[in-house]
Amino acid sequence: MSALEIRPVRGRREMTQFINLPKRLHANDPTYVSPLDIERHDALSKTKNPLFKRIDAEFFLAWRGGRTVGRITAQADPRLGVVGQFGMIAAEDDPEIFHALFQTVEDWLRARGKTSVQGPFNLSINEETGLLIDGFDTPPMLLMPHDLPYVAPRVEAEGYGKEMDLFAYLHDTEVPFPRAIERILDRPRPPEITVRHLDMSRYEAELATVIDIFNDAWSENWGFLPFGKEELDHLAKSLKLLVDERLLWFVEVDGKPGAFGLALPNLNEITTDLDGSLLPFGWAKLAWRLKVKRSYTSGRVVLMGVRKEHHRSYLGKIMPLYIFEKFREEGRARNVRRVEMSWVLETNAPMRHIGEALGGGRAYKTYRVYSKELRP
Repeated sequence: MSALEIRPVRGRREMTQFINLPKRLHANDPTYVSPLDIERHDALSKTKNPLFKRIDAEFFLAWRGGRTVGRITAQADPRLGVVGQFGMIAAEDDPEIFHALFQTVEDWLRARGKTSVQGPFNLSINEETGLLIDGFDTPPMLLMPHDLPYVAPRVEAEGYGKEMDLFAYLHDTEVPFPRAIERILDRPRPPEITVRHLDMSRYEAELATVIDIFNDAWSENWGFLPFGKEELDHLAKSLKLLVDERLLWFVEVDGKPGAFGLALPNLNEITTDLDGSLLPFGWAKLAWRLKVKRSYTSGRVVLMGVRKEHHRSYLGKIMPLYIFEKFREEGRARNVRRVEMSWVLETNAPMRHIGEALGGGRAYKTYRVYSKELRP
């Protein structure tokens, strides 16, 4: 057998190989959906993604006999102190490959003063997070990871243990809400509460409000890293094709935004036949399916938050219900049958209770973030 070599990615050709490797690994996986190549190149570009102004990162490929057999990333974010990160792990089912990839990442992080490592983060907690450990039988929703069943055991064999689990819940819009929730929604809304959708004429300002609430709502949660101004601008530009004014809802308290929820069409559902490519006619197909035909039947609640000042109040408990009510109404109007709520921290009891109430009593997918102490 040829010798195994781990090398940093250099140049666009090798980055394309890095991006395309999962397509080959998942060739026999009917639930795999290839991400759009152009989106992956932009997300991993150190000149286009503003995240790289905050972090130091390296991309590694494993080579054997002139072919790629594995990949991984290493990230060092000064905001996390001595904690380093890994991400984008994918490889053939060979313990030697996994060992070599993780040894390379761990050595890279030690050289930068890191004493522990967490992951996978692809490439941060505000992007794709976690490794799929349960729920392999269904395709991933938009911007969610998807991994083969052997990956988690290989990671654990390298000394990684559970740091945090993240849950995804699936709601059928044709199934009535539990009676306890219906009773709350049937009551007259408190007079100080207003529910409104996105004003597209103020798109950038509205997205700034979303991030302001998000940064406040999540500030005390595990792993939280705030969105910055440049990341907000990048996010606003990236999502503009997907965002619909009636899929972003605000709950205002006395005229001040106190909560929000953002749902997006499940892009994965309508790009399966494109195999990651928008050329030559993929852009036209995508725009038609999203904006004209609306051929998607599933969506994902990608962001939600309630300002901290409301966390322990009755209003804080019911504001997410008003948002989910709007998502269900809009879903039914668009023939959207399945809505994923993800991801939810295992420590976030209020959102887990809502997810379980609306999602049939249990999470349908579980993702795990691992950690490991690094010996000198």
